Amino acid sequence: MNDEKIVEVLKSENDDFRKLYSEHRHLDELLNDYNAKHYLSPDEEIEKKRLQKEKLYKKDKIAAFIRDYRAHQPQA
Repeated sequence: MNDEKIVEVLKSENDDFRKLYSEHRHLDELLNDYNAKHYLSPDEEIEKKRLQKEKLYKKDKIAAFIRDYRAHQPQA
């Protein structure tokens, strides 16, 4: 099963994963807003970096959910 299918299964079956995935997508949208700007103030630069780190942390947790899901599935 590929990652996209696992994500769909986890989103439908696991509330924690669904919340984590939603938060990750929200951070992506916020970062897109920052990236669309031609100039960022120093405070905006700091906030952008903070959001990038938080998004990466959530991406790592999503990857851990996927690995755990694969590890507990019977091998075909």
